Amino acid sequence: MARIGVGLIGAGKHGQRYASHLVADVPELRLVALARRDAARGAEQATALGCRFIGDWRALVADPAVDAVVAVVPPSLHPDVAAAVAAARKPLLIEKPLGTTGAHAAAVARVLGASGAPCLMAHTLRWNGVVRTVRERLPALGPLRALVLNQRFERSPLAWLDDPTASGGGILLHTGVHSFDLVRFLTGREVAKVWCRTARVFTRRTEDQFVALLELDGDPLPFVSVSGSRATLGRSGMIDVAAADGQLLADHQLGFAHTVRGLERTPLALPEPVQTVREVLRSFAALLRRGEAPPVTLEDGVRAVRIAEACARAAAAGEPVPIATA
Repeated sequence: MARIGVGLIGAGKHGQRYASHLVADVPELRLVALARRDAARGAEQATALGCRFIGDWRALVADPAVDAVVAVVPPSLHPDVAAAVAAARKPLLIEKPLGTTGAHAAAVARVLGASGAPCLMAHTLRWNGVVRTVRERLPALGPLRALVLNQRFERSPLAWLDDPTASGGGILLHTGVHSFDLVRFLTGREVAKVWCRTARVFTRRTEDQFVALLELDGDPLPFVSVSGSRATLGRSGMIDVAAADGQLLADHQLGFAHTVRGLERTPLALPEPVQTVREVLRSFAALLRRGEAPPVTLEDGVRAVRIAEACARAAAAGEPVPIATA
């Protein structure tokens, strides 16, 4: 069976991961072309990867050899990319965040949905083995009492992340969406209202620190807390779940998970660590080859952006803000 020709838009720091896995790890897919703003670097990459470099991403979308598109670009470009891909009726794998605002993300989802072409939202942490283990273990622990998520990162070297015209926001939008999506993924519930505070350490026009309290729909949990920092030299991704019959402590960055009852801590058996970008591409191949349902939908992407947007508004207003629904 012929391999599916993939065109990659964006081959910077994160896009390079997609390029490498497309070439080496997903036999159903074949990287046929890439586009990036840095034409000289893009041409070098294309030569090394054995594909064509196309200077104009619109030409890449229109190219007959490109059967499907992977977009790893700043979210300010997503509306234009979505419109072009939808007009060409080609499948799309799109990186988070889906839009710079909730309204923009919803518009991207509508345009792509109307095309009828398969789409996959790359909230990559859903493929993480620690995250999946925690989710599988939760039902056995009874009703949730509290949930705390945090992510810690080093300062980003990407200058465009501190340019709101390109990024649309800071850590809330570009890292927070991972945790906001995990709240929905782990609990199976929607976020109704948020409180939030933000700060700047290294950034000047966007935030690089935040802490938020989330109220879920239905009977509220005592605490759902999410925080993030891009001003440290370490990385972590803590998940702290308290339930009626015990506690789970895990870290999706450092790769551990424990159950806790009283003062007894028991390590959980975890699957072998996986490279989540590779697994996203494998899910994309399964979606295209076998018609499997996308593990993460465009609507999931919209909801994560709406939570991030509400957090930004709550931080500016100094008071709780409900999640927008339209």
